Amino acid sequence: MKKQALFAVGAGAVLVGAGAVLTGCGDSSTSNGKIQIEMVQYKPEAVKAFEQMEEKFNATHDDIELTIESPNEAMTILKTRFIKEDQPDIIGIGGDINYSNFLDSDMLMDISDFDGLADVKQSYMDILENLEFVPTEGTYAVPYVANAAGILYNKDMFEENGWQIPTTWDEFLTLLDTIQESGQQPLYFGFKDTWTCLAPWNAMACDLAPADVCQQVNRGETTFSDEYREVSEKLLQLLPYAQPDPTAYSYNDACTAFARGESAMYCIGSYAVPQILSVNPDMNIDSFVFPANDEADGQVLNSGVDLLFAVMEDCENKEAAYEVLRFMMEDENIQIYLDDQNAIPCKEGEFDLPEQLDGMTEYIEEGKMADYQDHHYPSEMAVDAMIQTYVMDGDTDGFLKKFDTEWKRYNRDLIRKVQKYEEEHGEGGDES
Repeated sequence: MKKQALFAVGAGAVLVGAGAVLTGCGDSSTSNGKIQIEMVQYKPEAVKAFEQMEEKFNATHDDIELTIESPNEAMTILKTRFIKEDQPDIIGIGGDINYSNFLDSDMLMDISDFDGLADVKQSYMDILENLEFVPTEGTYAVPYVANAAGILYNKDMFEENGWQIPTTWDEFLTLLDTIQESGQQPLYFGFKDTWTCLAPWNAMACDLAPADVCQQVNRGETTFSDEYREVSEKLLQLLPYAQPDPTAYSYNDACTAFARGESAMYCIGSYAVPQILSVNPDMNIDSFVFPANDEADGQVLNSGVDLLFAVMEDCENKEAAYEVLRFMMEDENIQIYLDDQNAIPCKEGEFDLPEQLDGMTEYIEEGKMADYQDHHYPSEMAVDAMIQTYVMDGDTDGFLKKFDTEWKRYNRDLIRKVQKYEEEHGEGGDES
């Protein structure tokens, strides 16, 4: 039986009941005798890559016709379609709170028997498992590509000035001082767009807070006031090295400024590289893992599942859906996406990675990474806006207190669910 799920759509919230029959999925009625498989994926910026793969799939399959939709505001459209009982066969979404909610609502098919899972890097399988509200038997998604966040830097500027890549927090602060003393600007932020406030936050939290801190808080084992204090304090330490009033400048402003050499570094993810290169196609960009703690061996790459594929539970054409997934997982098709989106493959194998990720390659190959902490934050909590306010007022105690208070407010039902699970199963128990 499906659980009830509360989806926020637009300005309202709609309850999808346990008895809903999602009739849209698996509709195989066709005029050409082919099985119809529909995928809706949430990255409109990748529409050209998906159009190429759709055309290639349909040219090589006589029995299945694949349609891939890449709409703007895809998550809102998906949730609206779920309410209208008109879901696609496959969804392509991020490994974030939306995936957690869909899984918790029993909307996704257990694809443990999909043979392509054997080729996925275990680190990304672990990241998806960590997104489960409570331990859940089975596997419900194929991690496809990831991105990485840390520090992008102007490689030419570093070489011209003899600056070395820092490996500890103290070395990073020394580098910031050295660049500033040379009369150049170390950092640039685009905090007017609140979501960019999460970039340095997530990258530092990987090193300074437990990867499962949200689950620990839900179990009542710790608080954000305890676990996020160092992250919060170090975020404020970065501000004097950036342009004045960073909340007055947008993401586009920051990308443009960095592209024009107005700062030596930019705290952002690999996803920003195409935007930067659109301003300065000849810019020599590289990256390094954010050195947030004082142990060179203790740094962890901030990398999460940027795109996963999940088959909807009521899909009537499971084998056809699996054939689509096998096609998407072929190396040459993954490479199409990597080249188009500057992404990182979740699959094991030899792929051509963007040169802008050279400084992170070792961490990627070794699987030394942790997910974005905000992938566990409910959107209604607006943590990005909370961080933006914090960088303006600098009230660490007030910020942390609010984080704890708002977390309880927006996760009240989830916390009860987790605590009930713990009571029934005990620590380390499996859900039956």
